[in-house]
Amino acid sequence: MTENPVTWYNRAVALEHLFTPIMEQRLTTQQLEQIVGEVGRLAHQQQAELGRTQVQEILQELNLPPELLDEAMIQVQRKEALARESKRNRVIAIAGITAAAIIFGGTSLFFQNQTDRLSKITASQDRITLIQSGENSKTIVKGSEIFYQVTLKDAPINEKLNLTCNWLDPQGQITHTNRYDTKNITTAVWNTQCRYQIPTNAATGAWKVQILVGDRLLKQSPFEVE
Repeated sequence: MTENPVTWYNRAVALEHLFTPIMEQRLTTQQLEQIVGEVGRLAHQQQAELGRTQVQEILQELNLPPELLDEAMIQVQRKEALARESKRNRVIAIAGITAAAIIFGGTSLFFQNQTDRLSKITASQDRITLIQSGENSKTIVKGSEIFYQVTLKDAPINEKLNLTCNWLDPQGQITHTNRYDTKNITTAVWNTQCRYQIPTNAATGAWKVQILVGDRLLKQSPFEVE
């Protein structure tokens, strides 16, 4: 039975639209550039890659034993793996050094800021008082317990200070040392104190007491022991 020409034509047109090759489609300039680049890359890759047979032929031409090809390929792969491992280790080492430098820099900055804050502290007032009476006194009897009271200026707020008091006899020898932390400082002007009981066998004469922050002397005051 002969097919109707109109029906045959319609079917042919439908198949033509269905199987139209992609190269017959219209391309944009950007698509064309991408296709050209990809074709070039694939061509270069095919030229760069050699089959096993080609490699064996090259070895024979160079009078090298083709039977060592497998061992040579293993060695090449091993060297490539070692190179990748070495590169990864260098990256890790550089990252570690960078992190250490950042930490060191941050730590140095913290201590520098801490040093700057401590360097601003001064002592504006001081006095020596008897514990029993609270009265200011410059003459102390042996066996008495006394306070050294100091008013600090520019104290670091929301921090504690580590302070030292040295008690020196007439020969300038330190007979006693107080080391203590203040309470949490809440104002820039801050009162602090240390205490000492003068021994009953203490040397008589001119004594003095010092208060320090770190190694820096803030204030010292003389007094007499009788």
